[in-house]
Amino acid sequence: MNLKINNRFKSVWGLLLIASLFFAVPSIASEQDSTATSAQTEAVDTAATVAATDTVAAASTSTTVDAGTSAAPTEEVKKIDPQVYKNFFYYVLFFLVICTIIAVIGKIHSLYVMTRKMNGKYNPLANNTFQAVLLFLFLLFFLWGTYYSFSVWGGWAWREAATEHGKDYDRMFIITTILTTAVMVIMHILILTFTLIYRMRAKRKAYYYPHNDTIEKIWTIIPATVLTILVLFGFFTWRKITNVPEDLQKSAIQIEVMGEQFAWNVRYAGTDGQIGKRNYKLTTATNPYGIDFNDKAAWDDIQAADIVLPVGKSVRFHIISKDIIHSFYIPDFRVQINAVPGMTNYFQFTPTVTTEEMRDRMNDPNYNFTMLCNKICGQGHFNMGKKVIVVTEAEYKDWLSKQNKYFTEDLQKEFAQNNAEVNQRTASLN
Repeated sequence: MNLKINNRFKSVWGLLLIASLFFAVPSIASEQDSTATSAQTEAVDTAATVAATDTVAAASTSTTVDAGTSAAPTEEVKKIDPQVYKNFFYYVLFFLVICTIIAVIGKIHSLYVMTRKMNGKYNPLANNTFQAVLLFLFLLFFLWGTYYSFSVWGGWAWREAATEHGKDYDRMFIITTILTTAVMVIMHILILTFTLIYRMRAKRKAYYYPHNDTIEKIWTIIPATVLTILVLFGFFTWRKITNVPEDLQKSAIQIEVMGEQFAWNVRYAGTDGQIGKRNYKLTTATNPYGIDFNDKAAWDDIQAADIVLPVGKSVRFHIISKDIIHSFYIPDFRVQINAVPGMTNYFQFTPTVTTEEMRDRMNDPNYNFTMLCNKICGQGHFNMGKKVIVVTEAEYKDWLSKQNKYFTEDLQKEFAQNNAEVNQRTASLN
């Protein structure tokens, strides 16, 4: 029975190899044919070019030119490069060869085991020691990899937050990382050393330990307590960040950010410190933002291409969406909150590092803070980036004075015309 199965196995692999060669050879031949065809095409094109030159020369000597003799443009026919087929079948063949080598090695090993069994030298427990040693070597590699990840890549992937609340966020993250890393390392040491120390050996019987209430309580209560502390720690940290007193909310710089596929629109409050209302029903070609200019607080609202913030000043963002869910995300500021259609989310924070100071820290004169969309929102999601610039208060005021208002002259004319029509309809009804 085993002989029949082995023969079937060999037959299947042989057929697959032959089929791969059968498909690979035509692809090579087609590539050669395509090369020859391209050479012939070049020769034909050259002859056609010479003939066309002669025709033009002859036509220039005559007084009339027949428009019907002009050559019709050739349509470009898209063909798949034969190299694509060649690469595909090459990798299929390579995969089959690797599988065959593995199968041969397995057969050799089975013959080796069978031979030792026939000679009475087979030790069924020898494989346990071999596997236990391999696992212990993996433990050493794992411990080295963990150390390398923190010592080398840790500094590359981590830098201090550039906001006040970011310090609390970082503290929570570091504590969680330390605890989880400690548990990971201890558990790997225990598991992978126990496989070596307590491996099955001759004349050794495993100790059966069915139940122990004390151990059950220890590994249930301790993890539950630690996780509860971490959850509460995160909960109170989040409340501290998001629950801002009302007086601080009003005194902060008010900025509205609206996400849409696939861009961010930014609106600053004017001198009155208030952002005007929006109404999607008012969206027009001249008012794509849908600002309700019946609200006088919107008359001095300022539009900006980038987000510019003064260092050391509290900033309150009003985050909204025009179409689908987006995510307002600034990694260096430890800021992230969803932009949801039909509702407004808020995030208030205080920048502590200017862009120039950050460039000095990073030793990169071109470094910029960036706001991203951290919610996959469609084909152009990758393009939803907005530069965030942190400057001094004097630079911020100077920049703000140079920005344009949303209530442009065209919108003022449209607003006045709409109001006149409304007043006229009201008067006619009266």
